[in-house]
Amino acid sequence: MPDDPPFLTEAAEAGQRSGGQAPDALFDLAVNRAAAAVRGMSGRARASALAAWHARTRFARRVPLAAVQAALTRHPGTGEWHWAGGPGGGWQPGKAPFP
Repeated sequence: MPDDPPFLTEAAEAGQRSGGQAPDALFDLAVNRAAAAVRGMSGRARASALAAWHARTRFARRVPLAAVQAALTRHPGTGEWHWAGGPGGGWQPGKAPFP
């Protein structure tokens, strides 16, 4: 009997990239949840927390981390904002229509 457990493979970088474009609603959800996860952080702590959030959040892996980071850099700053409109969208005032 082999020592390797069956049906398990090593983690690979290819598994971190999305195979296709995520639906707009999923993109919006990923950006909004990521923004909540790193709220109040800056610098390395923010980048590290964002990478960890992306790695452990199953649905977020369907949205490229670089796209989430790019959306977060466009955040207007203070106040209540949410992302809407998918990858081509933007920050809208107020709370997101769903969590």
